Amino acid sequence: MTGKAKPKKHTAKEIALKIDAATTNRGGGKAGQADRSGVEKGGHAKLECPHCKITAPDLKSMQIHHDARHPKIPFDEAKLNNLHASNSGAAAPEPNKPKPGVRGSFKK
Repeated sequence: MTGKAKPKKHTAKEIALKIDAATTNRGGGKAGQADRSGVEKGGHAKLECPHCKITAPDLKSMQIHHDARHPKIPFDEAKLNNLHASNSGAAAPEPNKPKPGVRGSFKK
């Protein structure tokens, strides 16, 4: 005997959410740390703030960061460090490697 509003068994939706949470790359751990760094092309971190060294994936995000954290300093796009351009001597990313943060199951 269970309560009035409690289902007796797990629903298909609840089980699907649990499977999704267990098999989706959420960007944590060492793989997520390497993914967020600008070491490899295709990582999330493309631009680096020259003032506080925080990284951002695109120009708009960096501008939002700059307006929020450094309001007294004028925003200059030329001063930003492009982490992907600085690794131009590095090899091109592998074509079979999954893109960062892509959702999908690791189960095969």
